[in-house]
Amino acid sequence: MTAFWLVLFVILSLIELATVNLVSIWFAVGALITTFASLATDNLMVHLAVFTISSILLLLLTKPFVKKIKRREVVPTNLDRVIGKVGVVTEKIEKDGIGEVKVLGKRWSAYSNKKIEVNSKIKVLSINGVKLKVEEIKESD
Repeated sequence: MTAFWLVLFVILSLIELATVNLVSIWFAVGALITTFASLATDNLMVHLAVFTISSILLLLLTKPFVKKIKRREVVPTNLDRVIGKVGVVTEKIEKDGIGEVKVLGKRWSAYSNKKIEVNSKIKVLSINGVKLKVEEIKESD
């Protein structure tokens, strides 16, 4: 049985190297721990218990640490980087109708809950498909 657990360790390690998702690594380490347990006993139920418990414990105990390491910074793409930006209305936007705005040098179809006239400043609230939801920015005196 020791050879089986060693082979399983190698296979799971290779899978982890191929995917780099930090999922099968915990099962690979569980197989390695079970390899040592198999040197002490030939009982298959003990092997399965050691493999299952060690894999789950490793997964649960290291998950918060792995989340910190794998923290992903969201890099704005062309679409989502316009959210929050200020632009200008180039075609009048009727209430719940489609108009056009220019944001970051690009023209976009846009809609709003209120009527917005041409040359009004707007702020982009969100993106729905290829249309921007905008609101007028009132200039203070």
